Amino acid sequence: MSTAPQPIPLPVTAVTCLEDRAQVERTATLDLEAGVQRLRLGPVSALAVDRTLHAELTAGHRATVLDVRIVRAWTPRPPVPSAGEDPALRLREHALDEERRTLELRRDRLRARLDLLGRLAADVLRDAGEGAGAGDSDAARWSEDLDRVDAERDASGEHLRAAEARLAALGAELADVRRALDLCVEEPAELLGHIELTVESAAAGPAGLRLTHLTPCALWRPAYRAVLDGGSLTLETDAMVWQRTGEDWRDVRLTLSTARSAQAAEPPRLSEDRLTLRERSAAERRTVDVELREEEIGDLGPAAVPGLPGVDDGGETRVLHSPAPVSVPGDGRAHRVPVSSFTAAAGSEYACAPELSPLVTQVVRFDNLAGHTLLAGPVDLVRGSGFTGRGTLEFTAPGAPVELAFGSRDDHRVVRRTEEFRDTAGLTQRTVVSRTVTLHLSRFSPPGEEGDRVVVVRERIPVSEVSAVEVRLREDACSPVPDAVDAEGVVRWEVPLPPGGSRTVTLAYELSASSRVTGL
Repeated sequence: MSTAPQPIPLPVTAVTCLEDRAQVERTATLDLEAGVQRLRLGPVSALAVDRTLHAELTAGHRATVLDVRIVRAWTPRPPVPSAGEDPALRLREHALDEERRTLELRRDRLRARLDLLGRLAADVLRDAGEGAGAGDSDAARWSEDLDRVDAERDASGEHLRAAEARLAALGAELADVRRALDLCVEEPAELLGHIELTVESAAAGPAGLRLTHLTPCALWRPAYRAVLDGGSLTLETDAMVWQRTGEDWRDVRLTLSTARSAQAAEPPRLSEDRLTLRERSAAERRTVDVELREEEIGDLGPAAVPGLPGVDDGGETRVLHSPAPVSVPGDGRAHRVPVSSFTAAAGSEYACAPELSPLVTQVVRFDNLAGHTLLAGPVDLVRGSGFTGRGTLEFTAPGAPVELAFGSRDDHRVVRRTEEFRDTAGLTQRTVVSRTVTLHLSRFSPPGEEGDRVVVVRERIPVSEVSAVEVRLREDACSPVPDAVDAEGVVRWEVPLPPGGSRTVTLAYELSASSRVTGL
């Protein structure tokens, strides 16, 4: 058995991108000889996981895979660039770096020379002082020595300033060259991997090879783009794909999966859950302890978009396919891959929940006609004026209704005020809490705008779960009377607002509890 010096190309043909890694499929056609032989294929990404390597040959050829493994080897850069292999920018960087090192050595020598000349001048001055004190007067010699030292110091200082100025210019030019190299020149990989495949063939002939393996440094997340055009909405489903596996994916069949292959799963541990019964005390039988509980029943309006959340698949693995071959460079940047697109009839309303926010939001409702599940993710919102912001699309099953907020309206304002009165009846000792909520809605319109705009206003009243506490909507004090009240206590009005007009909505209800109730 021998290893061929020139490896057989093994390109990437299909990729299944998981939540935090990718399964890569490679195919090649091998020209096999009869007997046992070892083939060298590649290069492949050095990040390939060894224990996930799996190779199989076409069923029509009588050959068997005996062994498959990945062999990695370092390929360090040569210290000196070559004019035939490296680009001109690399050669320019090397020349500037060599000149910079030479100037740094010259600068150090000039600094040492200036230091030495400074000590020499001090020695001449000390010799002159000592000679004058001893009665030796040789002013001409001392003056000549000092003039010569000063001339050398001036010349060395000029050379040092010129060297430092040139070093500063070299540093700026070298930074520009390196920045240009980072943008336009791709660095070669330092660590390469090759596949060593050992096969046994009964007869010579061509055979197809399919090899799969997992690789890290690859992930994807769903992203959407919603375009609202009158009464229809177009939703484009895309996948943001990042990969830095050390190689590019060119014209591959891309599959997107929410499977978590590395997530360890084990059944939960069972523990005892004991229920005990006891007799209520006399004080407990005389009183009913209640408390107010907040329960979220839905979201209205734009929600905050986190940085990079995990894929929400509803607890079941979802698989999406790219309709056409795609190319994803291995640069670690986000690349948008189209998955699907559909247009559906959309209904729009202007909604407001003043208890949560004083803004009036345009909410669009439509059905999921994509033919697949819409995973939770960010959505770019586009309407007549162009890009209006970014929202969040929740997990939606095929055919299910979708509710999408298209941002707030700047020409609407809502002011909310509440009043509460508490009273106790004399004979029955019942506690009555009366609450009044007043909403002031205003619409600021430019000149020439016509037509009323209906704003759907939602408020809430408490919902009692015990018979000792009663909640009653005072329709006689409500202005106008609510259009609907659902089982969750959400009160709904449809308020028409003319251009530049305002309306006032009043909600009044009573909460009545017997004397046995505590905690209200």
